[in-house]
Amino acid sequence: MTAQIIDGRKIAARLCEDVAAELGAAVVDGVPVGLATVLVGGDPAARAYLRRLDRTAAALGVFRRSVTLPGSAPVADVVAAVRELNRDPAVSGILVLRPLPPGIDEAAVFAALDPCKDVEAVHPENAGLLALGTPRYIPSTAAAVFHVLDSWLDETGQERAGFYHRARIVVVGRSNNVGKPAVSLAFAKQAAITSVDEWASVGNQLGAYTRRADVLIVAAGVPQLIRAEHVRAGAVVIDVGINLVEHPGERTPRIVGDVALDEVTGRARAVTPVPGGVGPVTDIWLVRNTVLAARNAAVAPGGDRRAS
Repeated sequence: MTAQIIDGRKIAARLCEDVAAELGAAVVDGVPVGLATVLVGGDPAARAYLRRLDRTAAALGVFRRSVTLPGSAPVADVVAAVRELNRDPAVSGILVLRPLPPGIDEAAVFAALDPCKDVEAVHPENAGLLALGTPRYIPSTAAAVFHVLDSWLDETGQERAGFYHRARIVVVGRSNNVGKPAVSLAFAKQAAITSVDEWASVGNQLGAYTRRADVLIVAAGVPQLIRAEHVRAGAVVIDVGINLVEHPGERTPRIVGDVALDEVTGRARAVTPVPGGVGPVTDIWLVRNTVLAARNAAVAPGGDRRAS
């Protein structure tokens, strides 16, 4: 068996057409759409993501505002920057880039966000709405995971509801930005779900969980954690990992996923590559959330739309 490589760029291009139409309608209605980012410190992965996001926003014509603070900035300065963006009428969505430097109280920063501008759903109110199954916004990476999976199901002629009702989904990684939201979305689709921490690999227990999966979602942040022996034959593997790995003799690090692609393609039915899998869809979905946030700001208080 040789796995199908799921082309995330192709899926993103189709989604981009939909989002461009939504954005155009907002412009016609006089609704300003603007995305602000807050970067604290110089994490290489965060900077790489920011460059990619800038290209996506520019291609779609979305107003961008970037705030960059030194890694030594106190949490009070980060909170003040967030609150200033809350007040900016040109900004409809705010993204605080992670990871934040050690010593920064992440919870305090996220709590300072205006929930209606919190397009990654990290504010406690939005995280709670997601857990309850009534999200204001769906975090972009978790949304991208299931958009990619839904697109693959459509392409292969499989009925979505029936697939999810039968599927055993295993999520590796319990991060607040990907792992936990992915579990919530899987529950909403009425799938059987198992969440496992990547540290299960220390005691060689990881495979006991992952080999049960019809769909294996890997968001551990550990380069090539998942090998062939971790994957059930015929499974669908969604690799969310983005890791920068140095290689001898190369000036720039390579981007690799959490899945050893060359190994897993011999067992899986389908797998997403890194780069070119979930990432391109994530970028477009964040813009989609920003358009939704702009619409929310344009309606009467209490009448905000919810993600779908």
